[in-house]
Amino acid sequence: MTAVTDQDRTEQTDQTQGTVLTDQETDGRADGRAGGEHTRGDTWIRDRAPDARSEDGHGAEGVPEAGDAGTPGDTEDHRIPGAAAPDHRVTGQVSMVKEADMAHARVEHDHNDARGRDDDAPSPAEAEDAWDDGLIARRVSETSAAELVPVEPRPSRQSAAPPLAYDGPLRSRLDALRELVGLSRTRLDSATLAEAGRVLDEAAARRRLSGQHTVVAIAGATGSGKSQLFNALAGVAISETGVRRPTTAAPIACSWSDGAAGLIDRLGIPGRLRRRPVQAQDADPQLRGLVLVDLPDHDSAAVQHREHVDRILRLVDAVIWVVDPEKYADAVLHERYLRPMAGHAEVMFVVLNQVDRLPGEAADQVLDDLRRLLDEDGIALGEYGEPGATVLALSALTGHGVGELREALGQFVAERGAAVRRISADVDAAARRLRPVYATRSSTGLSEEAREEFSARLADAVGATAAGDAAERAWLRNANKACGTPWLRLWRWCRSRREAPTGRLMLGTQQDEEATARQRVEHAVRTVADQASAGMPGPWAQAVREASVRGAQGLPEALDQLAARAGLPGRPPRPGWWPVAVLAQAAMTILQAAGGLWLVGQIAGVMAPNLGVPVLLMLAGIVGGPLVEWSCRIAARGPARRYGQEAERRLREAASGCGRARVLDPVAAELLRYREVREQYALVKGAGVG
Repeated sequence: MTAVTDQDRTEQTDQTQGTVLTDQETDGRADGRAGGEHTRGDTWIRDRAPDARSEDGHGAEGVPEAGDAGTPGDTEDHRIPGAAAPDHRVTGQVSMVKEADMAHARVEHDHNDARGRDDDAPSPAEAEDAWDDGLIARRVSETSAAELVPVEPRPSRQSAAPPLAYDGPLRSRLDALRELVGLSRTRLDSATLAEAGRVLDEAAARRRLSGQHTVVAIAGATGSGKSQLFNALAGVAISETGVRRPTTAAPIACSWSDGAAGLIDRLGIPGRLRRRPVQAQDADPQLRGLVLVDLPDHDSAAVQHREHVDRILRLVDAVIWVVDPEKYADAVLHERYLRPMAGHAEVMFVVLNQVDRLPGEAADQVLDDLRRLLDEDGIALGEYGEPGATVLALSALTGHGVGELREALGQFVAERGAAVRRISADVDAAARRLRPVYATRSSTGLSEEAREEFSARLADAVGATAAGDAAERAWLRNANKACGTPWLRLWRWCRSRREAPTGRLMLGTQQDEEATARQRVEHAVRTVADQASAGMPGPWAQAVREASVRGAQGLPEALDQLAARAGLPGRPPRPGWWPVAVLAQAAMTILQAAGGLWLVGQIAGVMAPNLGVPVLLMLAGIVGGPLVEWSCRIAARGPARRYGQEAERRLREAASGCGRARVLDPVAAELLRYREVREQYALVKGAGVG
């Protein structure tokens, strides 16, 4: 970098005019020109140069922008009585003097910056990373820079500040919130999860940026004096003040140390609106690491101004709310900002400005009323060592109370915990927003009684009880066929031809029976869905009901197929005593036949007459056959009942398994997902939400 002193630059410029001026003379001439007049011999020349302002209406650190100084075409010469006639060479020389003074101002500004850095004794790497507010390039045009002594530009790369580190509890809560959003994407709409997703994105973005800086925004209503307070803290008129409304049209950032470019870029503040305070870092060490942002009016008539405020308030680490005695109770401020941000009390300052306008004890009365309103908004006040918002009264115009705010702000910045507290408060706010879709006051889930009731309803719908009775009757019927007398079986066969068939009774047509079974199944599904979703938030209860409805599709047909396969499993098995009973019944039949044939032979004269023996044989067969059948019927009741119960059990189990696979398992999966999200939500809440 080429070293150019103020003396060398002044001498170089003035030598072109045949005159060498000292630094003191040059400074005096610059001061005179700042007042609008320049002296050259006995001739007075008045400039018509415009005020030195940047595009937003204010210069940086009092240094005028390039092109604001007068040009040869912008000057007039006014003769005074007795003065010599104006010389056109004087006008040209004045122009050269003005260009030289502009260069002197630029070099002096660079020299002051270099002297401030020398005082801090930075390392060579830090010297390379010196902060650049983007205004140097705008102060010198290419033409004027080519005419002056070339100066090597400073590197614009800033020193890399260590990133923000979250503590263990906050990391756990963020991980739980990320898991919660992932589990809920298919169950909740995107609008419900939008705020939680924004908090995760902003937390990740803030974590990658400097942890040694604290971004504090100054917000307030029109005419509250926030720009005046901004200038008072910075020690220089950075932000424009005045009676014109709105005065602040765009956010302006002021950083007290290097390494905050990433944070300011995140706020979307361009380089032309970035400033540095007038104090050196050693002169104001308590605010080192502070990035102060002056916001437009939150109640501005310009929509774009309000959008700037709403956007930046979601990104800063803390906020200073500036209110005045006239509008401190404004409903817009309390309902739109303070009340929704009640959970951010630990990163909030509320400043009552313009107390110099209040007579006597009126300032204390207004401050007490302001505290009352904040308490009604749910904002915890940081009093008696308790965490909460800091409430102060001051006057940015007179400086009363500004030192107290500076001290509180310095202590707040020195703790380096504002960003973590802000993210934690954002997570708390997201948890409160999500509470209606996760929290419930009653226990949820399916009890064992509800499951058994659902299985019983399906069994009734499929006719498990009737199928068991039919199986029992079938077993008894087979026992009667095997053990009954031939004459009795013949009589029963004739009777069965005249009656409806046994088995599962047909209460109506097949269509009516199917409709009745379908209605029973649908009723069972609705009942179990209502029991499972009782007490659950709306979206999750709807998910449970939808899962049950999807499972109910095709369930009646599946139950009918199960009834056909498992209801009546073919021919009933025979017990071990059946062959003995069959032989006994056959013997009784043979005795009847033998006795009858004997009597017929005697009647026909084929056999000798003897009525006693054939009559006894016939009586033994006639009495013994029904006796054997009755004995078999009594013996068959127990096995028939067990057989019917077994058939009913198989059908109930089949119906229960089908209902469990199609309805209960999907419902249980939804309940399990809801249980998981509730656990994650409990982790997200932490201790921040009651």
